[in-house]
Amino acid sequence: MNGSGSSLRRPLNLWVEDGLILKEIQINDAESIFNIIDQQRDYLREWLPFIDYTWHIGDTRAYIYSVYDKPYGHRDMVFSIWYQGKIVGLIGLKGTDRDNHKTEIGYWLSNDQQGKGIVTKSCHRLVQYLFENMGMNRIQIRVGTSNEKSKKIPKRLGFKFEGIERCGELLQSGYTDLDIYSMIRSEFV
Repeated sequence: MNGSGSSLRRPLNLWVEDGLILKEIQINDAESIFNIIDQQRDYLREWLPFIDYTWHIGDTRAYIYSVYDKPYGHRDMVFSIWYQGKIVGLIGLKGTDRDNHKTEIGYWLSNDQQGKGIVTKSCHRLVQYLFENMGMNRIQIRVGTSNEKSKKIPKRLGFKFEGIERCGELLQSGYTDLDIYSMIRSEFV
């Protein structure tokens, strides 16, 4: 690891179901993650602004190191999604506010793994962990208003639609509005 946030603790793995596991991101994941990005740029670029800043495996390594630059209790957790023994995407936290017990989940998945319920199941498992093990009270997911595939995930999980964040994200095509969905711990089943 790198920087003051390095630690000897064992990486966290969250079992979702047979063949599907979330593994806390490690530097040796960089090549697999970068290869997905590099091979699917046009597909991923539509909704992920970081694609145009990820041109070399070193960019992916730098991202992973940036996750570990903060001490464990203060960093946003990021997991590689492992499906049938290989990395197929990422899921993680963004903007965690530990004082107010809230966080946001973000995710992306390889195009060839779409439609299998991988992200829905992974989100459900992560939400369960956040409520039961991290003491979170509120979790939100923000999704591009016209990203129909991704909007189905918080809906399937029982997240409540709160509203629209106008011009909430700058994509290659310009600013896009974001639908905001949230779940409170008392709503989790």
